[in-house]
Amino acid sequence: MGRLDGRVAIVTGAGGGIGREHALLLGREGAAVVVDDIGTRTGADAEAVAAQIRDAGGAAVATTASATWDGAAEIVGTAVDAFGRVDIVVNNATAGRNDDLWDYSREEWDLTMEVNLTGYYALMREAVPHMARQGGGAIVNTSSASGFGHPSHGAYAAAKEGLIGLTRTAAMELGRFGIRTNAIRPVALTVQVAEYHEHSARWRRLMDLTMGTGTTQMDPDAVSPAKVAPFVVWLCTDAAAGVNGCTFAVWGDKVSLLAEPRPKATIEQAGGWTLDDLDRVAPDELVPGLRNRWTLADNPDLQEFPDA
Repeated sequence: MGRLDGRVAIVTGAGGGIGREHALLLGREGAAVVVDDIGTRTGADAEAVAAQIRDAGGAAVATTASATWDGAAEIVGTAVDAFGRVDIVVNNATAGRNDDLWDYSREEWDLTMEVNLTGYYALMREAVPHMARQGGGAIVNTSSASGFGHPSHGAYAAAKEGLIGLTRTAAMELGRFGIRTNAIRPVALTVQVAEYHEHSARWRRLMDLTMGTGTTQMDPDAVSPAKVAPFVVWLCTDAAAGVNGCTFAVWGDKVSLLAEPRPKATIEQAGGWTLDDLDRVAPDELVPGLRNRWTLADNPDLQEFPDA
């Protein structure tokens, strides 16, 4: 018996890359799968993935609805029409472009937010009533280490870190219905990641300085998309019934439960703080030794601001 027999899963962005691996493994574990992908990425094909699941003896349907506010109802409706229920949502669709903070267009910003944050919320909003009436479900949201900071990817970083707040809130709000909501920050080399590295070449020095070694230096086999799927599928099984509101890093052979933010240093003064008091206390007791590490003075090989 598969771990997910009788359950119905939706995976967005499942026509290729990480999402494809999620869909295939969910199908192998017995879930009926709604494979969603608009098909604009290189090599993405929702119907081909659904056909592969069916050829292996599973149940799957494909949809090319956009995983956005406007398309969420259609995606969930496809699951209910085809299989009668929704038990699992894996929000995996993504979109985003590189640009300098001062050059992002409104269209670039809106597209990134719509797919990576608004669309995730919209799909949860449509699926949750079905899950609650059924007595439970599992949601896995795909965040990113970009949320820790990612030069040239301001919109994407903002959306993916906002998604962590949404995940925590959903876990608190929906846990009473037996619905578990968790997030992953995966690392995997895909065609899209390779294209991203090509497009981001002019920011590489700044990325290396501020973020550390990136996936361009990783062995493709070591960070294969197939290595992400098992943990995501595990989060959807009964074995993870107690896991709710957590964030995990999934990187090759490693899975890490990430710590939640907590105070690092605190200063307190009865009656509050004046500027003079902060001048006196904060440098030594709140922010000792902090400095801007990324100035041109310290890193003269970084790009200067372009001439007007």
